[in-house]
Amino acid sequence: DVLIDKETDSLIICDANSRRVVRWSRRSGTTQGEILIDNIACFGLAMDEQRYLYASDHVKGEVRRYKFGENIGTLVAGGNGQGGGLNQLNEPRYLFVDRQQNVYVSEWANQRVMKWNKGATEGIVVAGGQGAGSALTQLNGPLGLFVDTLGRLYVADYGNRRVIRWTQGAKQGTIIAGGNGCGAGANQFNYPFGLSFDRHGNLYVADYSNHRVQRFSIE
Repeated sequence: DVLIDKETDSLIICDANSRRVVRWSRRSGTTQGEILIDNIACFGLAMDEQRYLYASDHVKGEVRRYKFGENIGTLVAGGNGQGGGLNQLNEPRYLFVDRQQNVYVSEWANQRVMKWNKGATEGIVVAGGQGAGSALTQLNGPLGLFVDTLGRLYVADYGNRRVIRWTQGAKQGTIIAGGNGCGAGANQFNYPFGLSFDRHGNLYVADYSNHRVQRFSIE
């Protein structure tokens, strides 16, 4: 995962194979990065409006919040071993942090997305959690996340080749892109990975095995 830190004009990168999070200036002439966090099996990154950095550790099954300059961080989700309990995470992947510092986590092994309210000791299932499958109540390898200002959750549903939206309190999601089998058509994905929105409400999806980024207008 990669973040752009506009305040320092730098990239914050999850360097997973080296078990660290690093920052690289985008200014010309930069020859090396700066290690922000080490000894972490990182996967997902997020930053809140107070410039706290969040990172998921998919081996420890936890998410921590960091001030710049500290290496230990504060536990904000999981941390009770890998598992399927509400106080556990199992292979946490991507993160989204809202303005209230609530943390959303996609869990690869539990086939769910969890919301951990700030200060909570356990999470709330907000999507999936019904085992791997293609029903609208299920996910199959959830990855990239986004939550809009109305609290609607968007999930890159990797194995189902779709992006699915869950409104607050919903028991099932709605397919908003893909879901038409594996392929290279404009209405298809071949393993959607990450997603994001621009300020005009357009959805961008990294379509991994098609080696492309797709843009969708979402109503």
